[in-house]
Amino acid sequence: MAQLVRISSGAPWEPVAAYSRAVKAGEFVAVSGTTAIDERGLVVGGGQMYVQARQALLNIRTALQRVGLSMQEVVRTRMFVTDISRFAEVARAHHEFFAEAPPASTMVEVKGLVHPAMLIEIEADAYRGSAPAPKALEKSKPKIAGKKKAASKLKRRR
Repeated sequence: MAQLVRISSGAPWEPVAAYSRAVKAGEFVAVSGTTAIDERGLVVGGGQMYVQARQALLNIRTALQRVGLSMQEVVRTRMFVTDISRFAEVARAHHEFFAEAPPASTMVEVKGLVHPAMLIEIEADAYRGSAPAPKALEKSKPKIAGKKKAASKLKRRR
């Protein structure tokens, strides 16, 4: 069984809700929902979605570094925003951190977060496998399943 390593960031909500900022289980790391708080536990970037998204991602990077991983090893992010119409601001910050190694990602709008000044919360999952990472796949048009079969059936009918 893999050893679990639990990391705390010192956020004021961690002891209240009994959660860890990150948990490392073998080669997998799950980073809890992370917001735009600074080292004093104060929300930064009031009213500024981009600033808050960037701070949350910096906090995620810090948590990953504490267990020996980097943002390059993030395989999935989940972003919870209070105003999805501000998608472009969040996307800008996300792109700054993940342009070279984009993870699977989801963004959903929520009614609110734990503090009224918070606009975004981001979760991240990371993985450090022992095998070398494959090269990025070339971008190509998706293939439509069954297209060849349909074409060959059409030829037989003629």
